[in-house]
This record gives sequence, structure tokens and C-alpha cells, in this order.
Amino acid sequence: VPVEDMPYSADGTPVDIVLNPLGVPSRMNVGQVLETHLGWAAKGVGLKIGRMLEAKAKIEEIRSFLTQVYNVSGRQEDIASLSDAEVLELAGNLQDGVPMATPVFDGATEEDIKAMLRLADLPESGQATLFDGRTGDVFD
Repeated sequence: VPVEDMPYSADGTPVDIVLNPLGVPSRMNVGQVLETHLGWAAKGVGLKIGRMLEAKAKIEEIRSFLTQVYNVSGRQEDIASLSDAEVLELAGNLQDGVPMATPVFDGATEEDIKAMLRLADLPESGQATLFDGRTGDVFD
């Protein structure tokens, strides 16, 4: 299917994956669905960091946002001790997405994932409205 015919999001970005509610139970377990949402949130947070860098946001705004990102799970990372140059370097490295690791039996909770989705300005439900690439109509 040509990229222009692919479903796309409200901002015009073609989607990489569409999860059909009828197909998920037979192909994915709950953990895989949650990992998908966490990955979407990680990508969204990276894009938000990229927009902050493009807009030449103040270093303190970037530092504050990175502190929120790295402390969302309750673990404290000391972003405040980084120099301005180190904060900009870190932000530059994260603009394509924030790397995540989640242990098998002690992974990210649903609330952690929702918090990351909020930071990325994505819907907490993990659902998005998609548009048909051929007709432009909203999918039900």
C-alpha cells in the first residue's frame, strides 16, 4: 500500500501499526499491549523534546521537563547536577525517543505508562483517532 493511502493521525503522520481490537487477543498478551503503549509514549516524549529544542526553549524548561521524564516512576535521577551543555546534549540524544527498559516481573505499571503518555501530550487511553488515507474520513 502506498504511504499516501495509509491511515494517518490528526497531525498527518502515517501510522506504523494499527491494533485491531478483534485481532489483539489472539496475537498479543496484555504485557505486549502495554509495551506498545510505553513505546508510543517514549517516542512522543522524544518528539516533544525535539520540538522544545527547535523552539529554542529555555534551558531551565528543558531541564524541568527531563526531570519529570526521568522521575516519573518515583526513581530519582539528578538532572539538576548536569551542566547546561550536558542537558542540551542529553535532550539532543532523546529527541528521536526516550530509551526504556522494563523488567519482566517488575515492569512499568499502568500508572507509569499513563504518566508517560501525559508527558508526551498523548491520550491516556492509548487510543488515537485515525483517518483513512484514501478518503480522509475518520475511522470508526
